[in-house]
Amino acid sequence: MSAIGEEDHGAPIFKAVSSSARQLFQLLNCIRFASKAQVQISNEGLRFAVEESRVMQGIVFLDKALFTTFNCTIPEPDPPNDDPDSLTPDLPNFSISLSALLETLQIFGAADLTTTRFSKPDGDAYGSNIRPGRPNAFSNQALGMAGVCRLSYAGIGSPFSIILEESGVTTTCNLNTYEPEGAEEIPFQRDAMQVKIIMQARWLFDAVSELSSTSPSRLDITAHTGAPYLSLSAAGPLGSASVEFSKGRDLLETFTVAEKWTQSYKFEMIKAAAEAMRLASKVSVRGDEQGVLSLQFMVEVEGGGVSFVDFRFVPFIREEDEEDEDSSQEEGDYEDDDDA
Repeated sequence: MSAIGEEDHGAPIFKAVSSSARQLFQLLNCIRFASKAQVQISNEGLRFAVEESRVMQGIVFLDKALFTTFNCTIPEPDPPNDDPDSLTPDLPNFSISLSALLETLQIFGAADLTTTRFSKPDGDAYGSNIRPGRPNAFSNQALGMAGVCRLSYAGIGSPFSIILEESGVTTTCNLNTYEPEGAEEIPFQRDAMQVKIIMQARWLFDAVSELSSTSPSRLDITAHTGAPYLSLSAAGPLGSASVEFSKGRDLLETFTVAEKWTQSYKFEMIKAAAEAMRLASKVSVRGDEQGVLSLQFMVEVEGGGVSFVDFRFVPFIREEDEEDEDSSQEEGDYEDDDDA
């Protein structure tokens, strides 16, 4: 991969202003498991996509509603040669260093405010008695530090520009843009969906945190048509553990399963979505007949809006003897369960 050559392209084809660099940082920090992100700019917003070894993908879409101003002027394509499809404008598409972008966005301390209601302050004498997420005397809001973040892109060959302004201090960062790798999305078969669950994201976060104590390499997710309706289990060198969820709006707001569905995933991949679990209010858990897992997190942002962070995971290939062993174990556990 190489950087796109620098050229003079005149006026930017994309300009946007956000009143909260912290907000952008929090959303993009959910997918920081990869060093580079593929960026696509459209009239509706900015799409950031990352992947890991073709088995895990994370996508954050920054809707134009998140910005106080949003202007995108996509150049019209050349006249076609009897091909009407070529009239569709090519959306600006490039790769940037995600780690460099995150470092830029937290120059004025955006990361200091990423604590959510699911985390505990570490050694913060002032914050220990203050409800997480609530402005206090030491917050940027109280100190009048309302930072402004300006984004711009002039076209192919130009850097992705970020200008941060706060308390009279201005910082400009021009990130090199790279040719996109053109990686395809992990396919998810919506017309062959086997399970759909909507639950509070903190329940999933707590479950994964509990299971991580065994240092597992694999996470097994099983959805049953009867009790226990949803179970997560993992085993590692320190032992094994499982978490079960009963059916009911207190835990599972929506629960639909065609038949018993069970798949295994690399635990570290699921754990990479922990920041999104911690930040989001709800999560939609979906699985198709190929075993692809889709986690869509709904994040409530400042100002009363919502944003979404999506993950897709490719399952482990389960061996036949493992499936037979799991089936036998479950029959022994639940054959006398009247509630099932």
